[in-house]
Amino acid sequence: MEVTDHSKPRTALVLGGARSGKSTFAERLAEQTGLQKVYVATSAAFDTEMEERIGTHRHRRGPSWITIEEQLNLKDVLLRESAPDRVILADCLTLWLSNLTFSGKDIGEETAALCETVAHLKGPCIFVSNEVGLGIVPENRLSRSFRDAQGRLNQDMAEVCTQVVFLAAGQPLLLKPRTQPDITL
Repeated sequence: MEVTDHSKPRTALVLGGARSGKSTFAERLAEQTGLQKVYVATSAAFDTEMEERIGTHRHRRGPSWITIEEQLNLKDVLLRESAPDRVILADCLTLWLSNLTFSGKDIGEETAALCETVAHLKGPCIFVSNEVGLGIVPENRLSRSFRDAQGRLNQDMAEVCTQVVFLAAGQPLLLKPRTQPDITL
């Protein structure tokens, strides 16, 4: 049985597929805290379609959010912005991982550093990430490597976050803390 340490700030990993409702759910979760809301955007607007997506997200959040754009150095932003009177929403780890990949960063080292950072946060934090491994095996090496790195990142973050929620069709399923007994044979 998992024991939750209530002396540490709460953290949540919100997982799901494309258009599963992850971001909307995470935003509502942040708003429910009543704390000052900080949105850490890991995406960059490389084309018109991405600009439109970013605009849609900004409009949905409204002016009550502080937005910080950071494509690579997520851990430093989290440590700098984390405070007991703030909730941080980092959206999303998949784009962050993609940015790291194309920047030639050491993915294992960066993932470990992010996971270590979670233990040092001073306030609540919500992480959004895609569950990309539910489909077919990608046909090329880069895509398979990325899928594997994303799966490892999600596993590692799920280990260090106090809550893990999976979204499908806009419906949340609580994965951690467990609400049912451990499965045994």
